[in-house]
Amino acid sequence: MANNLEALATWASGLLQQLQPAARSQLARSIGQELRRSQQKRVVAQQNPDGSKFAPRKKRDLRGKQGRIRRRLEMFKKLKNATYLKARGDSNAITVGFTGRIARIARVHQYGLKDRAERGAPDVRYEQREVLGFTEADLDVIRDSLLAHLTL
Repeated sequence: MANNLEALATWASGLLQQLQPAARSQLARSIGQELRRSQQKRVVAQQNPDGSKFAPRKKRDLRGKQGRIRRRLEMFKKLKNATYLKARGDSNAITVGFTGRIARIARVHQYGLKDRAERGAPDVRYEQREVLGFTEADLDVIRDSLLAHLTL
């Protein structure tokens, strides 16, 4: 995957140098929005960039007070919202990432780090779940958007 991204970067660098900064900014914003949409779809589908499913949650006792059974919610339900998943683009770069407290939660899952589930709880090592990453389809979207913009 890294080789494909590097090959795309070297291929596109010459073409991007020919564009004016305003045109590059417009292209970067549109590509950033497309990448954000694809990341949102992947998070909803609970998939890593390679197509494998996210590691499942650890088993927990779902019985709360008085014998009630709490419903299980999907992981990262709110992460897909545009409020937290931001796409930015300017004439030099495209950035798709998380903001605020959600960024810390996403980083812990992205790299499989240790964290506390809540204040006062013991540290837990989380499974690695690649919340952000490039798929082959994302690279195709970047390539196609660049070509479509240049042919206008």
